[in-house]
Amino acid sequence: MQPTLKPQNPNFSSGPCAKRPGYDVSKLQLDLLGRSHRSALGKKALGLACTETARILGLPEGYRVAVVPGSDTGAIEMAMWSLLGGRGVDVLEWESFSAGWVTDIVKQLKLPNVNVIKADYGDLVDLHSVNFDNDVVFVWNGTTSGVKVPNGDWIPANRGGLTLCDATSAVFAMDMPWDKLDVITYSWQKVLGGEGAHGMLILSPRAVERLEAYSPPWPMPKVFRMKSGGKLNEGLFKGETINTPSMLCVADYLDALQWVDGLGGVKATIAKSEANLKVIADFVAANDWISFLAKSPATRSNTSVCLSVQLSEDQVKKMVKLLDTEGVAFDIGAYKDAPAGLRIWCGATVEASDLEALMPWLTWAYHAVQK
Repeated sequence: MQPTLKPQNPNFSSGPCAKRPGYDVSKLQLDLLGRSHRSALGKKALGLACTETARILGLPEGYRVAVVPGSDTGAIEMAMWSLLGGRGVDVLEWESFSAGWVTDIVKQLKLPNVNVIKADYGDLVDLHSVNFDNDVVFVWNGTTSGVKVPNGDWIPANRGGLTLCDATSAVFAMDMPWDKLDVITYSWQKVLGGEGAHGMLILSPRAVERLEAYSPPWPMPKVFRMKSGGKLNEGLFKGETINTPSMLCVADYLDALQWVDGLGGVKATIAKSEANLKVIADFVAANDWISFLAKSPATRSNTSVCLSVQLSEDQVKKMVKLLDTEGVAFDIGAYKDAPAGLRIWCGATVEASDLEALMPWLTWAYHAVQK
């Protein structure tokens, strides 16, 4: 029978993601609107976006944080264009966004010494085959496959190259070993449910040292330039953005950081996300017609949860549309390049009670499209 209880918030998109519980746009610091990002007020807000990020995440001493253009894509490409080329590169690919970074490295930058380590959707690459004398580029969490790296144990402390980590659907939801990561990028619209278009770039002291010692041979677009006179532009890491940001989005991000702080910090948001995953894991364990795309529980994402359903591709699309029409789950179809299935966001802005309400609807929709 058709369930009667619906999720209070049916927004389960994997980006932009659901706003935090209790969100009210009118409660933002709206005096930022209409003001220059170079005004004292604007600089203070952007500076706080950097310093509060470092504080709440517990970044090591010397790590720098910047707000940059182009969402997570802009942040990771800014890092690759600025840092790669001085030594070989190992790039890890197991879903569509990591495949995009392979394209950047091989076809756009055309680096000569590149080792592509690849796995299919649902699998993780052999982490023990990575050569850390090279620079290493990887995603922490494969947003379109639901496969994450289990931890940072595979990354040596005494590595020769840099580690460049696209962590857009992992930061604030997974335990990140900051000392093992030299470049970390993410975007506001994932775990914090913030707005799009802005990226966050975090550099370790090792990355800064490389940046100042190495100048790539290719032209550098203005929005990628982190140096001035051969030295790091320190202002960028104090909120002096390269181009004009949305001050409304900045206010929204500061609100999200305040929410995380009020919950008890990153440990609390990680716990929320893991509790959300458990709701789905319990459901999958009880139903043989649905399964995780991630083959190993150790690599199963607790944010972008990707599921396979025993239906044809057309039936899966009908199932997704039916749930949308009923107003119980919006935007949960698998990513366009991924195998047909469902993708349900389980980051910290999603409530476990809404996922619990959704699960019976999945059963109902599964049977409904078979008729």
